[in-house]
Amino acid sequence: MVSRVEHPAAGYKKIFDSVEELNEPIAATVIGTVPSWLGGSLLRMGPGLFEIGSEPFYHLFDGQAMIHKFDLKNGQVTYYRKFIKTDAYVRSMTEKRVVITEFGTTAYPDPCKNIFSRFFTYFKGMEVTDNCMVNIYPVGEDFYACTETNFITKVDPDSLETLQKVDLCKYVSVNGVTAHPHIEPDGTLYNIGNCFGKNMSLAYNIIKIPGPQKDKSDPIEKSEVVLQLPSSERLKPSYVHSFGMTDNYFIFVEQPVKINLLKFLSSWSIRGANYMDYLVSSWVYCRGSLHMERVCCNEINMTIILSLLYYSIRATQTVSLDSHDFVYNYLYLANVRENWDDVKRAAMKAPQPEARRYVLPLDIHREEQGKNLVSLPYTTATAVLNRDGTVWLEPEILFSGPRQAFEFPQINYTQCCGKKYSFAYGLGLNHFIPDRVLRRTVIPQSQCLWPPLKQNRRMMVRHVILVKPGTERPGSLLILDAADLTEVARAEVDVIIPVTFHGMYKPRVSCQV
Repeated sequence: MVSRVEHPAAGYKKIFDSVEELNEPIAATVIGTVPSWLGGSLLRMGPGLFEIGSEPFYHLFDGQAMIHKFDLKNGQVTYYRKFIKTDAYVRSMTEKRVVITEFGTTAYPDPCKNIFSRFFTYFKGMEVTDNCMVNIYPVGEDFYACTETNFITKVDPDSLETLQKVDLCKYVSVNGVTAHPHIEPDGTLYNIGNCFGKNMSLAYNIIKIPGPQKDKSDPIEKSEVVLQLPSSERLKPSYVHSFGMTDNYFIFVEQPVKINLLKFLSSWSIRGANYMDYLVSSWVYCRGSLHMERVCCNEINMTIILSLLYYSIRATQTVSLDSHDFVYNYLYLANVRENWDDVKRAAMKAPQPEARRYVLPLDIHREEQGKNLVSLPYTTATAVLNRDGTVWLEPEILFSGPRQAFEFPQINYTQCCGKKYSFAYGLGLNHFIPDRVLRRTVIPQSQCLWPPLKQNRRMMVRHVILVKPGTERPGSLLILDAADLTEVARAEVDVIIPVTFHGMYKPRVSCQV
């Protein structure tokens, strides 16, 4: 008999199972004390449906969008969830099959149609998904769920009802935008996306959507392109997941993970394809690596400090991203649903994320070639001016550990976006399964984690969704003291909560009569 080793959180595979939406909010059992001043809603996005009829979705990023809400009021907590009624969801549920191609799942013509209808369906062109299961953010006074295409979906943050599908292509020249915009204190939103122009020209457009309007008009109608950056390769735009912004600068990393656009479009038209099929690695001036989440960007004395999470790619030329090079390959559902020892074995081959700090001096016109231009005392990052005027950057590794990943980084965005920061929070991934909360101090470097430390410091809170399959109340909202990650309270519900990716906390606005 072959022995199997279970993950410490037994039943972890249940976070990758389909769930049903709720008809009404359910009351949570509160353990500990929720601070009386803490009122509002934690909104989270993620996949909630992993198959349509008998047809499965194959990748973690393909499951149909579900919005979750933990509502906090007067020390009590409720939990609610609904599917976002996107076109992808409604049409698939109606036809009982996968209708629109997703990140790692290809949709095929209706097999019930005759052969001529199926044939011509292949030549109708690319239909882009609106499956907005990645993040949610405010635009003006409204809230939009998003993925990484040109479609965003307006939702009601109270009832969780789907209100309106919006195509950003109608307002600005983009073919898709990231799920990680930057939002200024006045509500102004900046984002970046690919732009496919005439004659197959490629560029990256940074767009601006203003904050709430005094006349109550829709800010999206006033969207504009504020900056265009050319692509280094004509037919291979970079995959763009996030970007940086300070008070005076945008920071964009054109990374070596590319979309082979010509092959992608031709294959889609003839035989069908999904987005994963035609991601390739290609680079000239940088070592192969995939930049996913940014931690923070800030500027000090004409110097940009950029902190990112990187996954190394082991390749030396333009090649397809095979299973040993690209972390997204490990997120196919067949892989994450394996038994724990199989998940661990596969993860041993996977690239590991590193938190890196890069430093780029901006005033370099009088500097000496070949000399380290970084003078900041608290970093070992270097920047060297080359003969051609380019600057070669070597990072400082903030933290890195084999199969003990730090992911989904967060900072105090309101106070530290574009500013110097001291702490970063994130999840610890045990072979791709999140089972820890981490707090990293970057200057000087140190770490604390949850499960909690037995210390008592001033109260700051951080919200985390916790899932413990197999227990009486498997889903929880965990409230931690952000100073040392000691547990303040938890609100438990008797339903499984599937994996979520990103979200936001919406404070309750008190109304005075």
